[in-house]
Order: sequence, then C-alpha cells, then structure tokens
Amino acid sequence: MASEPLKTLFHPFESEALPLPRKDARVLFLGAEPGFRLPDGFEAALHLVQGFRPHFRVLYSAGYTVTPQAEGSAFDASLILAGRHRGQNELRIADAIERVVPGGLIVVAGGKDDGIDSLRKRIDALAPLDAYLPKHHGVAFWFRQGGLNAARALRAANPDLVVEGRFRTAPGMFSFDRVDAGSKLLLDSLPQGLAGNVADFCAGWGYLAAQVADRSTGLSGLDLYEADFEALEAAKVNLRPAAVEPRFFWTDLLTEAVERRYDAIVMNPPFHSGRAAEPGIGAGMIRAASKALKPGGRLFMVANRQLPYEQVLAGAFSSHAEIARDGMFKVFSARR
Repeated sequence: MASEPLKTLFHPFESEALPLPRKDARVLFLGAEPGFRLPDGFEAALHLVQGFRPHFRVLYSAGYTVTPQAEGSAFDASLILAGRHRGQNELRIADAIERVVPGGLIVVAGGKDDGIDSLRKRIDALAPLDAYLPKHHGVAFWFRQGGLNAARALRAANPDLVVEGRFRTAPGMFSFDRVDAGSKLLLDSLPQGLAGNVADFCAGWGYLAAQVADRSTGLSGLDLYEADFEALEAAKVNLRPAAVEPRFFWTDLLTEAVERRYDAIVMNPPFHSGRAAEPGIGAGMIRAASKALKPGGRLFMVANRQLPYEQVLAGAFSSHAEIARDGMFKVFSARR
C-alpha cells in the first residue's frame, strides 16, 4: 500500500493539475519508495533513486530502473519524495535542479507532519513555484528548472559536516551531526582490544568501526555492514587510514545472508521504522549476528533501556549479560 506522501506526489497528475509527461520523457524519481501507483497514462521512463537497501531491493525486484545514488543528466522532469530530514530534502531538490533540463518540471511532495509547508516556502524564495496542491495529509508543489542558482544556494546551506574534527557525514544519515550517545556508551564498554575477524553491524558512517580499528592491534579483518548507501560511502572515507583494510557491505541484514564468520561483532541496531518503534528490527539483527559469529564468538550491542531484547539474546546465544547502563541505554555482551 502506498504511503500518504506517495499518493500526494502523484495527485497533481491524477487531478489533471499537471499534464502527464510525454511517453518518451525521462523522469528522475529521487527518494522513491515501494508501493507507489502510477496514474493511468503515465508512461514516461522512470529512473528511481533509493539508497536504503530494503527499499532498493523491493523496487529492483519489481522491475524498475533504480540506483542507490542519482546518475545521469538531461532528465525531462523530476519527482522528489520529501522525508523528515530538512537537509536531505534540500539536497535532493538541488540534485534535481542540476540534472533536469532547463524548463523541466520538478515536483516535490511530503507529509505535513514532516515539514513540507516550510520546505515549500523555502524553495519558493529560491525558485518561484508554479503552484502547490494539498492532498492526503500532505502537500505537493512544483516549479520549472530556471538555472542553477537555487541549487547552489541549497548546497551552500547544507555542506558536508565534520563530527569531532574527523568524521565526515551528511544530512539524512543517522546521528549525522553528533556521535550517538548509545554508540559512545557501547564503545566505552568494549574490551580494551578486540582481536581476530570483527564486524560492525549497522555501521552508519563508521564511528564505531573507526574507533575499534584505532584501539585494537590484534585485528585480522574489519567488515562494515550498513543499509544506508550514503552512510556507507561516508564510512569509506572515515576509515582511512586503518591498520587493516576494511571491507564494506551495503546489505539488508534482515533479509540478506552474511557469508563471513566473525570472532566479534559490535552493533547499535535501529529500532524505528519511520516514526514508529519496531523492536522486531533489533531482534532480527540479534539473530543475524548470532548466525554470523563463530562458535564462542561475542556480540557487543547497545539498545534503548525499554527494549525487551533479553529474551531474544537468550534464545540466540549460549550466554548473555548486561555490562553497562545509563539513563537512556543498556549494553549487552553475548557469547555464541
């Protein structure tokens, strides 16, 4: 089933507020998510962009042309599904402006609870809008590519960030503007030096893996697994140089098997899908970690205090213990 913002995005075409694109048109769809339904007669060639691995796999399996990053130029039009991250939304609009032909149509839609009205007003000040249309608890707005000045302004307002003087990040990544407090507690709770073949599950932009590499002299391998393509690309920069050559896997750990086996895994798993808490995500990550560890291998993970992972750990590991806790988080050690 399509989300409300997806319905909002295509509503201008369904209501005939906008004409359908030509059959031979090339349309760039940034932030594409599974479940959208094209209006009758919408036959233009879509190029989808989606860097979240689970969404990417669903769209690819459905037969769409989809890449994790925007590629190509001279598109006739662009669709943009806006989300909760202001900077990410603005950078996607900049990308569309740069890749669409002069005069090409750019349509943006998002939910009212995600700040679409304020985004509409900011864009209108840079690139005057043709019109906007509310529907399905959201708003769609559109404008024509009128030069690159708006894109330059949006990029200047959203530069790459440097966290703690070292780690490069960008808007839209998990904890993009600071080190996550849970990851910091997990790091402080790790043994002095991990050894052997080690993996970071849900590695994000590489904070934990980089710190493990700095602190551990007995590593024989270091692998990073992450579902967010952009975050993993940042991690490749943030782990240079490292004592061992790290490997990077753009992977959905809930559905894609891990081929290698590890002596230790560190993990700060997500527990949200959109705004809703879904502890099942973390539970699935725990089971994936158990399968990827060698007999006797150890998992070190952090979780929000209220999440009931103890029973899952008991079922997936021979032993487990809580080794640290603060006002927000708890850290577990578990042995395969």
